[in-house]
Amino acid sequence: MGKIGNFIRSELINIIEWTDDSTYTMVYQFPVHDNEIKNGAQLTVRPSQAAVFVSEGQIADVFGPGRYTLETGNLPVLSTLKGWKYGFDSPFKAEVYFVNTKQFLDQKWGTKNPIMMRDVEFGMLRLRAFGIYSFSVDDPGKFMKEVFGTNSMYTVDELSGQLKRSIVSGISDLLGESSISALDLAANYDELSQGAKVKLQDRFNPFGLKIMQFFIENISLPEEVEKMLDQRTSMGVLGDMGKFTQYQTAQAIRDAAQNEGGGMAGAGVGLGAGSVLGQAMAQSMNTSQQKAMVGCPHCGAQIPEGSKFCPSCGKKASVSKVACGNCGAQINEGAKFCPECGQSQAPKKCTNCGSDMKPGAKFCPECGTKA
Repeated sequence: MGKIGNFIRSELINIIEWTDDSTYTMVYQFPVHDNEIKNGAQLTVRPSQAAVFVSEGQIADVFGPGRYTLETGNLPVLSTLKGWKYGFDSPFKAEVYFVNTKQFLDQKWGTKNPIMMRDVEFGMLRLRAFGIYSFSVDDPGKFMKEVFGTNSMYTVDELSGQLKRSIVSGISDLLGESSISALDLAANYDELSQGAKVKLQDRFNPFGLKIMQFFIENISLPEEVEKMLDQRTSMGVLGDMGKFTQYQTAQAIRDAAQNEGGGMAGAGVGLGAGSVLGQAMAQSMNTSQQKAMVGCPHCGAQIPEGSKFCPSCGKKASVSKVACGNCGAQINEGAKFCPECGQSQAPKKCTNCGSDMKPGAKFCPECGTKA
């Protein structure tokens, strides 16, 4: 039995592959242990995988998807480390790690503590935000060196805390730099998400990771601010507050009249409500009966229709009409020219007797001399 066990332990490895049956495994160490890898062994790297060879703590060769026969030609770094200058025929020892390069989806992020933001309308606000993102290993060698270490397996859960803290820090900076009003944040989720993806990539690069997608699902305001917005929205829906007040008062009077057990108290409520309604209706009628505004014929200022004098220029608000001496059109008294025919309205002097003649007159009314 001992000889058989020794034979199994010393059996050479000639097939190296990893079939990933998990969802969140990022790195898997192929179980080489004390076994040796045979010269000419077959390495199979499936899509969304990378195989990393490590020798004596140093990262050697990295293989992408494909099928390989391990020999000096495709193990240049390992050949140098091992001193295989002219090829090798004997088995060799090396650690083999498979790195999962697929896209890890549906990674959730959120602000554990509120983000402080200065808003132009509400002042200082405390915001909370959450969403999802996805990432992948972009540089397997860098990821192995900076993150993985010497574990036999590494999962997303072991990395998620670090990534979430980086995301929240980046989102805080992004919201502060964007200067977008709190009321307009919801309309800019796509733009903020794209900006966050670009900004956060610089924080993922040192780990050999790449952000594939980033989404902001919600940015919520404090409860007290949301109540204020609800009140403002309600006022906007109500529209004319005067008409709404009249409606509410009428409803109160109706309810008081229908209250059989109200007695004098109900009557008092009805009288009080009726008084309020009367005042509201009177105010509404006074508003509706206000005179229309017209322009002053001299300075153009807006004055109530029917005013005798303009309060701006002091001139008479109403202007008498006269007939143009040339075309007969009705024009303002004192006008220098007729707006219809353009004839000057300045009086003429008769060349014979010197009497005043109306504009457009062809003969003097005094002596009959032709104008």
